[in-house]
Amino acid sequence: MQIAVLTFDGFNELDSFIAAAILNRMRVHGWTAHITSPTDSVTSMNGVTVKRQKPLEFAAEADAVIIGSGIRSREIATDNDLLSRISLDPSRQLIGAQCSGTLLLAKLGLIGDLPACTDLTTKPWVIEAGVEVIDAPFVAHGNVATAGGCMASQYLAAWIIARGTSLRDAEEAMHYVAPVGEKTLYVEQAMRVVEPFISPAASIAA
Repeated sequence: MQIAVLTFDGFNELDSFIAAAILNRMRVHGWTAHITSPTDSVTSMNGVTVKRQKPLEFAAEADAVIIGSGIRSREIATDNDLLSRISLDPSRQLIGAQCSGTLLLAKLGLIGDLPACTDLTTKPWVIEAGVEVIDAPFVAHGNVATAGGCMASQYLAAWIIARGTSLRDAEEAMHYVAPVGEKTLYVEQAMRVVEPFISPAASIAA
């Protein structure tokens, strides 16, 4: 499983890094999550500059894609040249978006009239784009999921793991990153959020 974590200038570190770190717990299964960007390096909303691991076009060949948020998402949503470089196919890819990443997913035409999650700041813009926003941290419709709130990145990662291998693997990945003394609580909460959107028929595990 090769995963593209789309990361643009002005990105929110919590979105890209938490999701990538949890997903890379699955290296034993041959998984790799890559910071995927339109330029050689990108600088976060707090001034952290990182080098990309994959170019933006990698998203087209990835098995799963996460679109993170950032302070420039509204600007990116109007950049047709940049958006045209993002080719996604929900019939064969797991696709997730978080916070203002949901706005980009809407602009790519991958939400339609389905209800979606986003953060409170982005909510008016997503509604303006014609999307119904629900008051929830996570929702999935088939192979497309959206999440709202910085810490909801864990739910996107857990959903992709559960869809790609099993709920048990998702539980183990969450258990590893959860705070000591609160691991059971964190795992139960994560599974309570994502499990309603997992079914045997939905699994893509080989």
